[in-house]
Amino acid sequence: MSFQVRFEDEAIEHLGELAAREQSIILDKIEKQLPDQPNVPTRHRKELRPNPLAKWQLSVDDFRVIYDVDEARKEVLILAIGKKIGNRLFIGGKEYKL
Repeated sequence: MSFQVRFEDEAIEHLGELAAREQSIILDKIEKQLPDQPNVPTRHRKELRPNPLAKWQLSVDDFRVIYDVDEARKEVLILAIGKKIGNRLFIGGKEYKL
C-alpha cells in the first residue's frame, strides 16, 4: 500500500520560491521516491540525526526535501524544501544545520 504525500503550507511557499524547472524536477522526484517505502534509506533518502525539523531527507540535485512519515496514517508530510550550498542548507532564506 502506498503512502499519501501531503505538503505543509511552508513547504509550498519554499517550492514557490524556486524556478518552474526546479519545481518540476523536485515534484517528479517526490512522486517517484516517497509514495512507496518513504522510511527506507536509499541513495537519495536518508534518516537525519535528531533535529527540530524532521526525521527524513530526500536529496534532489542541490535541493533537500525535509519530511516526516506517519506509518499509522500511511502519510508522508513534506515540511520544508531547501537548497544545499556546499555543506550549508538554506530553507526560506535561513541557514539550518541538520
